[in-house]
Amino acid sequence: MAVIQKQNLENNLWAAAEQLRANGSLKLNEIGEPILGLIFLKFADVKFKRMTETLQKERAEAKGRARPITSDDYKSAGVVFVPEKASYDYLLSLTESENIGKIINEAMKLIEQENVELAGVLPTNYSNLSSKPDENSRLLLVLLRNFDQIPKDVSGDTFGEIYEYFLGEFARAEGQKGGEFFTPQSIVKLIVEILEPYSGSIYDPACGSGGMFVASANFVRAHSKVSKNSQKGIMNQVSIFGQEKGEGNVRIAKMNLAIHGLSGKIEITNSFYEDPHKSIGKFDYVLANPPFNVKGKDKNGQIVIDGSKLKADNRYLHGVPLTGKNEVINGNYLWIQIFASALSLKGRGGFVMANSASDAGNSELEIRKKLIESGIVDVMISVGSNMFLNATLPCTLWFFDKSKKGTDREKKILFINAADIFTPIDRAHNTWTDEQIQEISEMVRSYRGEEGSKKYEDIKGRCKVADIDEVAKAGYSLNPGRYVGTVENEISDEDFTESMKSLQGEFETLTTEAHSLEKTIVSNFKKLFE
Repeated sequence: MAVIQKQNLENNLWAAAEQLRANGSLKLNEIGEPILGLIFLKFADVKFKRMTETLQKERAEAKGRARPITSDDYKSAGVVFVPEKASYDYLLSLTESENIGKIINEAMKLIEQENVELAGVLPTNYSNLSSKPDENSRLLLVLLRNFDQIPKDVSGDTFGEIYEYFLGEFARAEGQKGGEFFTPQSIVKLIVEILEPYSGSIYDPACGSGGMFVASANFVRAHSKVSKNSQKGIMNQVSIFGQEKGEGNVRIAKMNLAIHGLSGKIEITNSFYEDPHKSIGKFDYVLANPPFNVKGKDKNGQIVIDGSKLKADNRYLHGVPLTGKNEVINGNYLWIQIFASALSLKGRGGFVMANSASDAGNSELEIRKKLIESGIVDVMISVGSNMFLNATLPCTLWFFDKSKKGTDREKKILFINAADIFTPIDRAHNTWTDEQIQEISEMVRSYRGEEGSKKYEDIKGRCKVADIDEVAKAGYSLNPGRYVGTVENEISDEDFTESMKSLQGEFETLTTEAHSLEKTIVSNFKKLFE
């Protein structure tokens, strides 16, 4: 599907979702799960029909020698089995006079019964989107018809992109919540490109909607001999383990995996206190975007992170970050140690972290010092602002690599300033193109000396390799700006003056147009009431 065509489709589908909010009794952030559930249902139905055609063709070619088709044939191919009364065509055939909310709830339960891995995952709250039963049925029928715009021949990748688009829009609508941010695909893609998870176990103890897992599977698909249509082949190469505190997020993550033909073990848990996957030294890859700066106590003095429960936890090998009052400063260095401790002997980790963690002092400095001296810290990348859908803050990407022990990189760290690398989406949001992601990841590949990469060289203002002694002299700071320096300003005074004159002229023109438009709007409003 062409980019413009897909964007138009996404916009149309989102407009339908907003109609549900406008006419229903729920807030936009409350309709997230039911909306995503219907997208999942449409996707599952399309894949089910395609697989049915494939299986029927195989049986026909076998000329009567093949056994009958069963639900196991679908499941073994990584396809959700859809019973007849859960099919999209069946739901579309309903009328407003029927209790469509109840029927969709039953359809979701039928799918869960046939697909054990989805038990308790699919939303079943379609009866109360509106306080009026007849209005509820009408709204759902409109949604079903709108989501039927998704072409039946659309690729699995496009379905996944539509799903991710909706996740992002719901995140934008909900805004920042407890330091949690929806991770944009461009940042996820860069983390995956740098970690290169060709095969092995993948762990995300703050997995949110499961985007890190999907991106890792996409990397495997793009770089291996596995057929692009063989999700089962991908699951033979990677195993997925996740954790999330919110039950709703776990359900969405499992739907996201299923919509991409993936499966994994995702547990509902508070990762600060519990370690259900017994993670220490277990995983080949750790990827995460944890909640930033979660304080030990909230503004009312209530305990959010109880330090007394953490001291005996072996994941916090380098200590618990405490204040002078013996309270947890925040969760940043708890997360960092969770990631570090989970890596196997050759494991790599990549995660998003608040900028403040790179230079934090006191007990956090002591933990960072131990991490640096252990040789695990490999790459630090500064990211500019406006990369997130629901927050403007800049951040830093941290990368650990235990496989560099015994190499010439063991006591070195690569610092990259990527804050000025971005492509604007609109005035408030930036992204990285695939080319920009490759530009940044190529610096890492050349630093590692990977086959096919160029010879690494420091570039002033962009990247620098520093040894641990240099980092120690800089107070164990992991802020890339402390090492890469800045590019000298090559703009002359004359050029600057001309640029400012041009910008001033542009501003005056825009201001004049704005005033003119304002007068037109006021005039039109007056005419409405004449």
